[in-house]
Amino acid sequence: MPTARLDDTLEMYYEDDDYTDPWRTPETIVLHHGNAKNTRLWYAWVPLLARQYRVIRLDARGFGRSTVPPEGYDWSLSNFAGDLLNLLDHLGLEKVHLIGETVGGTISLQFAHEHPERLHSLAVCTSPFKFAGVATYQEYYKLVQEEGVAGWVQKTADRRIDPKQSDPAHHQWYIDQMSQTSQRVVLETLAYLATQDLSDILPTIKTPTLILVAENSVGNSPDRTTGMARLLPNSRLVEIAGASGYVQHSAPEKCVEAWREFIGIISHG
Repeated sequence: MPTARLDDTLEMYYEDDDYTDPWRTPETIVLHHGNAKNTRLWYAWVPLLARQYRVIRLDARGFGRSTVPPEGYDWSLSNFAGDLLNLLDHLGLEKVHLIGETVGGTISLQFAHEHPERLHSLAVCTSPFKFAGVATYQEYYKLVQEEGVAGWVQKTADRRIDPKQSDPAHHQWYIDQMSQTSQRVVLETLAYLATQDLSDILPTIKTPTLILVAENSVGNSPDRTTGMARLLPNSRLVEIAGASGYVQHSAPEKCVEAWREFIGIISHG
């Protein structure tokens, strides 16, 4: 089981997939999951990317198979970004393509702000940049507090994978994956995130950024998507036509196709 001891309180689990030609050195893509998730949620992306790129998936601190921090840990976007930086250093990766989904995208934006020299490109999928003043996050906190992680995930699952357009087994598997997360970790991270607003830092991010969202997603609101694109000076917003829910999980093939097209544009632009 690949793990990296990154500090005294964190042993980070990660997956390292590389099916590129062994005589060349490929560029690396890092996939960062969102809140209450883990590396497994990226399962469909890996075979689509790993023939051309080295693909690293990580379990962020407190999630999946990585160490759960002690009570009182100082949750912050900067600390998540610092963990990612430490993993890149541990693996000897100078520069990567970073792709984050939901809050993993928010963390990736923070990383691009603090460590732009470590990125070739950035992509965010169904990712918020403003939490402060948004009632949803307080409602989520209350749900987790009263009904546990499984109750929260069950009641909000249709936002992520539309049951009318997906395999019921996929829908249930997604719920099961998220439900494994520690209730304390979800409560503490939700409480912290509810205070955050990245509006002021987005205009400083110069890394070429792809914003991916499903056309028919509740996350595809003007505040979240076009608002982010307006604030990011070097960004491209792509709505995946006909897709619903969280596009990174409902339409991974179309997401990778859009990402490859984006990389082609910035490489030849």
